[in-house]
Amino acid sequence: MGRLSGFRYRDITRKLRRFGFVFDRQVAGSHEIWYSAASNRYTTIPNHAGEMPEGTLRAILRQADIDVDAFLAS
Repeated sequence: MGRLSGFRYRDITRKLRRFGFVFDRQVAGSHEIWYSAASNRYTTIPNHAGEMPEGTLRAILRQADIDVDAFLAS
């Protein structure tokens, strides 16, 4: 298991809020678009039960331009 394993939807959105992201809109199925006015960036987050796959979380952080270490420290 990697450093980004074990995070759930709620944990991820709580941390994204600390980076200035807010819920923007609901899209296809259970996916949500979150937006940061400070960085002018969007990221898509699946709202599924259970833990987020590590690769999916890495993609979310890459879209949001958030460093893994900064995410873990927040």
